[in-house]
Amino acid sequence: MTLWLGLIMLVLLLMGFPMMVPLAVGTLFMMFTGMTFFGPDQMVSWMITGVGSWVLAAVPMFIFAADILTKGHTANRLLDLVDSFTRHLRGGLPITTAVSCALFGAVSGSTQATVVAMGGPMRPRLLAKGYSDSFALALIINASDVALLIPPSIGFIVYGVVMKTSIGDLFLAGILPGLLIMLLFALYCYIGARIQKITPEPKASWGNRLVALRRTLLPLGFPVLVVGGIYGGYFSAVEASAVAVAYAFVLEVIIYRQVSIRDLGSIALSTGLITAVVFVLVAMGAAFSQTIGTAGIPEAVLGPAIDAIGTNQFLALLLIAAAFFVGCMFVDPIVVILILVPIFKPLVESAGLDPVHVGVIVTLQAAIGSATPPFGCDIFTAIAVFRRPYMDVIRGTPPFIAILMLATLILILFPQISLLLPSLGGAS
Repeated sequence: MTLWLGLIMLVLLLMGFPMMVPLAVGTLFMMFTGMTFFGPDQMVSWMITGVGSWVLAAVPMFIFAADILTKGHTANRLLDLVDSFTRHLRGGLPITTAVSCALFGAVSGSTQATVVAMGGPMRPRLLAKGYSDSFALALIINASDVALLIPPSIGFIVYGVVMKTSIGDLFLAGILPGLLIMLLFALYCYIGARIQKITPEPKASWGNRLVALRRTLLPLGFPVLVVGGIYGGYFSAVEASAVAVAYAFVLEVIIYRQVSIRDLGSIALSTGLITAVVFVLVAMGAAFSQTIGTAGIPEAVLGPAIDAIGTNQFLALLLIAAAFFVGCMFVDPIVVILILVPIFKPLVESAGLDPVHVGVIVTLQAAIGSATPPFGCDIFTAIAVFRRPYMDVIRGTPPFIAILMLATLILILFPQISLLLPSLGGAS
């Protein structure tokens, strides 16, 4: 019966149905075939409980702030700053792309917003410099995934809600891993440019650099305000999201004047549509997770492996990373977090793993999955934005996926990278 469940959901995915349909059909299939003893009324109750956490109110607010910044002038200012410091290096243009995606991710917290905001201006420049389109597209979508690790991060918020872990600790824990991935991408771009003998741009003067820095001081204050405010005890994660919207409004509407009051209606509508999709996924993911739990499927599938691992932390983290990596290749990362985190929670506790460190590993797999075939959400964002066929978008992704897998291994072997800043912050 479990095999039939998997086949039905896979067929629905391959037929192009949105993810909430296979989740709903799978849940109903288990109920009406006797795989579980709960009825549709309990399913609705689980859905309501899944979206009932107050912390999830931060999600639409951060999305709204990201939409305002994407519509405005912040992205170009960040690009100008990074370009002024890296343009003279070998591979300076792709390095600029990687670093700018990390910075905009720190401002917006959205991988898809980063693809749109950074990919638009950078892809033509990369093509004009002689880089292949497959490389440019792969760089943009994979570098944008750093947004899931550098706060504010919707992935960390969802994980924190499910795992009942401090959102502030998770935000801090993602900073150094995000910077590590950015540096690995930059090194790859540098080596690639030397092999291809692509000449760098002329070096920018310190005067130009100071001008670019002054123009980005306010956008760079965004992550400082969010993380600093939470850790300073000035506001909670939900309140921080409201502050983020206010900051984005002041920045783009009042100071830069790139977004008008009239634009806010269409931006809010876009945010509402994205939020609706996210919350339906959260609701259905919660119901599906509870249903497979009552049906005993997780214990049947993963139980032997979890029992064999016991308290071996290295193997536990490898199993968690592998499960989330495979899951995020096929399913929306938010849904994977909702379904798999409760399954692996007993293993995390029995192996004595730090849930914050596990959160970084899990969210990194979500980041990898966002750009990994066959169903990475950033792949389809790039297809829509750049109007390129599917195979062109994914052709250049293998080296970047390999780099992200290397980063996963480094973080598993050296958990201090994730836990250093939370330990210095001293938050619970």
